Amino acid sequence: MNMLETYGQRIEKEINSYSFPLKPSNLYDPLRYFMTLGGKRMRPMLTLMSAKLFGKTMEDAIHAAMTVELFHNFSLIHDDIMDEAPLRRAQQTVHEKWNTNIAILSGDVLFVKAYEELSKSPGHLIPELLVLFNRTAIEVCEGQQMDMDFETRDDVSSEEYIEMIRLKTSVLLGCALEMGAIIGETNPENRSSLYSFGVHLGIAFQIQDDLLDLYGNPEKVGKQVGGDVLANKKTLLSILAKTHANSSQLETLSKLQVELNDSYKISETKLIFEQLQIESLCKQEMKRHYTLAMKALNQIETQESAFELEQLAEFLFHREY
Repeated sequence: MNMLETYGQRIEKEINSYSFPLKPSNLYDPLRYFMTLGGKRMRPMLTLMSAKLFGKTMEDAIHAAMTVELFHNFSLIHDDIMDEAPLRRAQQTVHEKWNTNIAILSGDVLFVKAYEELSKSPGHLIPELLVLFNRTAIEVCEGQQMDMDFETRDDVSSEEYIEMIRLKTSVLLGCALEMGAIIGETNPENRSSLYSFGVHLGIAFQIQDDLLDLYGNPEKVGKQVGGDVLANKKTLLSILAKTHANSSQLETLSKLQVELNDSYKISETKLIFEQLQIESLCKQEMKRHYTLAMKALNQIETQESAFELEQLAEFLFHREY
């Protein structure tokens, strides 16, 4: 998609021009390393696209876009610590390459740098941007805590799971879009519609990730299929399976949690999921949120076309299995 390349190039240019101090090297070298690992840069793209809807240029919205991107990377560094993840984007995580204390401090600096970028926005818009950004930052932390709490619970409902991914993942997409709308100085209705579009798109995207982990083509997904099953991770698939399973199936699922044969564990779990039509149930929920996202997008009143956002949503939603 040429459109994505154009936005992506502008964001990468801004990131590459970002100057961190040389000393202390153990504080700033990890940031130079992490910020150049790549990624989709989807969130800052949403801010630029949203601002464009209301007649603003990339340059008008670049600081708001970088606010979102810096915060997102801060959250990834800290998430990797909490998850004890060895890799991020196929490269060593910061806490693995350096150590946990360095990763915590470096992540904290990115959080402060996000505020620094936000302060470069037009002065009269900063109060509204701050209110939105602060609320979102707290909600992301709430979502991460919910996710960690779920690890020790066996009674997580699908409603709780959706709320967790809304907070942990989706509100930042909504924030990115509404920030662009604030830069564009549009009305509250448009701001609300864009935020809702981002939130529901984010939920659909995460459910799709859950599905791709088990049913995706490993060459296209870029990771081991069934990783969530092997890690006994709570996803919408596993939660719905427990909800719909009979006593015999529940007993089998419980035994599979401690199964050491990886291929057997994945195949037997998939077999029960097929019996319970879990893939279909997840796709229904995914499509419901995608429909709500597109409905919110269609409510926006602007002289500019929302075609770019429609195309991006289509691109994200129809990742190949």
